Amino acid sequence: MNAEPDDMTEPQRRPARRDIEDKLPRGIWVRLLVYVFAGHLVAGFIYLLFTLGASRG
Repeated sequence: MNAEPDDMTEPQRRPARRDIEDKLPRGIWVRLLVYVFAGHLVAGFIYLLFTLGASRG
């Protein structure tokens, strides 16, 4: 009989919950980058409209 504990029956050690909460999930980072990029595109388009409008007026 084997005296060592079986890996399948022993619970796995997990990191402390605080370590998990300190990091944002990857999906939130991707969404944040998409929103920042899209926001800059919209702002650039509005700036372009004002620049073209001022040159024609």
